Amino acid sequence: MIEIDKLRNVGLLGQGGVGKTSVGEAMLFTAGLTQRLGRVEDGTSVFAFEPEEVRRHISISAAFHSLSWKKSHLYLVDTPGYAPFLADTINCMRAFGAAVFLLSPSGGLRVESERLWSRANERKLSRLIFVSKMEREKSDVEESIEAILNGLEAKGVYLQIPIGAEEGFKGVIDLVQMKAMVFEGNGGKFSQAEIPEELKKSAEEKRLRLLESVAETDDALLEKYLEGQELSADEVKRGIRTGVLTGKLFPVLFGSALRQIGIPQLLDAAIEYLPSPADEGEAEGRNPVTRDPEKRTPDPGAPLSAYVFKTIIDPFAGKLSVMRICSGTIATDMTLYNPNKEGREKIGQIFRLEGKKQEPLREASAGEIVAAAKLKDVSSGDTLCDERAPIQYDGLVHFSPLISFALEPKSKADEEKVPQALHKMMEEDPTIEMHRDQQTREFILSGMGQLHIEVLVEKLKRKYGAEVELKAPKVPYKETVKGSASAQGKYKRQSGGRGQYGDTWLKIEPLPRGKGFEFVDDIVGGAIPRNYIPAVEKGIREAMTDGYLAHYPMVDIRVTLYDGSYHEVDSSDMAFKIAGSMGFKTAVDKSRPVLLEPIMSMEVTVPEDSMGDVIGDLNSRRGRVLGMETKGHNQTIKALVPMAEVLKYAPDLRSLTSGRGEFQMEFARYEEVPPHLAERIIKEAKANAEAQSKS
Repeated sequence: MIEIDKLRNVGLLGQGGVGKTSVGEAMLFTAGLTQRLGRVEDGTSVFAFEPEEVRRHISISAAFHSLSWKKSHLYLVDTPGYAPFLADTINCMRAFGAAVFLLSPSGGLRVESERLWSRANERKLSRLIFVSKMEREKSDVEESIEAILNGLEAKGVYLQIPIGAEEGFKGVIDLVQMKAMVFEGNGGKFSQAEIPEELKKSAEEKRLRLLESVAETDDALLEKYLEGQELSADEVKRGIRTGVLTGKLFPVLFGSALRQIGIPQLLDAAIEYLPSPADEGEAEGRNPVTRDPEKRTPDPGAPLSAYVFKTIIDPFAGKLSVMRICSGTIATDMTLYNPNKEGREKIGQIFRLEGKKQEPLREASAGEIVAAAKLKDVSSGDTLCDERAPIQYDGLVHFSPLISFALEPKSKADEEKVPQALHKMMEEDPTIEMHRDQQTREFILSGMGQLHIEVLVEKLKRKYGAEVELKAPKVPYKETVKGSASAQGKYKRQSGGRGQYGDTWLKIEPLPRGKGFEFVDDIVGGAIPRNYIPAVEKGIREAMTDGYLAHYPMVDIRVTLYDGSYHEVDSSDMAFKIAGSMGFKTAVDKSRPVLLEPIMSMEVTVPEDSMGDVIGDLNSRRGRVLGMETKGHNQTIKALVPMAEVLKYAPDLRSLTSGRGEFQMEFARYEEVPPHLAERIIKEAKANAEAQSKS
């Protein structure tokens, strides 16, 4: 087991492209965990090892690895930074108590960094800021960094300043020790030296700001500083740590993962300034029975409780439930209680995840991140605990899918594989939603963006051998009537021998939206025998399924069967079924049939400067803006918009807001399609039906 005060669980956070994975690889290499510096670009990364990640040179799913540094244990969580995969990052924040937040001045500040910083604030995560890729940055990075920090509303305090820029970047000046750390070559070796003359003034100014910020974290330090006494290096470090743990300070460091510059100093800072699980305080949950608040201290001797924050389907180990141990000690062969499923789980093998490999463990204690294999009924978001001291932690943050596609399996075999494969993928990724549309008969796959969906399709083929094509989903239009009418449906057929005879009189009328279908039997005096009436209803229902205008299902209609006649010999169930269908179609023709379309309720969150463009765009999509609400620096627009107009809204919103907008939507109700659009939709539907009948 690892001593809790020697443990640091650290997430690598930041927008895509800032070099999180490269920095993680550099940290492993510097600590001697790997023999060569892994690179995403050539497929040698320990963190980004999935084929889809290697091919696209991006992180798609959070990955894990640990290292030892100066008698401490650092557990790294490398997280995705591109928008379609941020849900995984945000849900993994429950597992780590601190983060290294990466910035790239030349990359600017994108919405992903803003979202992650905001979430980290909500989680009260302690953070270091690491300015990466300094081998590419010009000498005037400070202005860009200040603009980014202002955008994040973060009080950054410089612990270092860079020596040189671009190809000339060769080290950092440590403002705590006031020494230059000069690196030689690309091997991570450095030596201490005096501060270069041309950087002394800048270093002194930055150190003065550092001391002012540090003094404000502690009354004793402030008093000493105001009296003009020199703060020792240990006092400065103590003040920095206090500021980091309280969220008042965010130390800024510089480096280059590619050239191994500044990486040892980053590891030192992580150990010196970031919290151990003991510093993070108690984990808060509820009693699963009484719902009263419960807390657990991160004590190895306390009752066991753990939070499962991620599921991985490993090709060799099977299903791995990745968990943060909040209290107590977990060991193989333990039986734990799952309050989410109200069941017991036997712990078999537990592992520490090291990239795509697993290191078996006999036991692990509070603060550690481990994985348990093949738990029978455990999902991401579940709690595992000692049944004698039950507790339940909050589940995952839910994210509504942003885009949907229809999946068309390429063969019958693929059609059988798709549901099972997607079910397994949904265990790993809770942002995936899949259903089969009962009306269109399509598999509908929903996710967080087009890139997300494309990656899922690639995985379907690679891992499960299921090949599909992506298509825009069909809009599930429906039909109804606006007026009332009565009509006769009479079926009479005589062709030698026993004939067919059924005669019905029907009245149809509209029902309020959403009421579906209502059949009323108003036959009196035996005009139609009771045993034939179910057949009439069946004929009407079948006619409604096929629609009248454009073969879309009919809804919100009441049909009253009020008269008819029969023949003692020739009447049958089939005859009355056909008669009911005929009468229904005749009555619909007289009742002003109309086309209905699904309307979506949307919440679109955008920066204030984009609000006018977004509202104008929603109006152009036949949307109705219902109101606006301020959320921080953003505005949330609430609107009702036809589904047909927002099937591919995500890329359009990204373009309108420079990637800073996000939205959620859900089905609200059906409304009538405007006549000029209905005419086109009906024409297209009839043409498609005709083409299918010929093929």
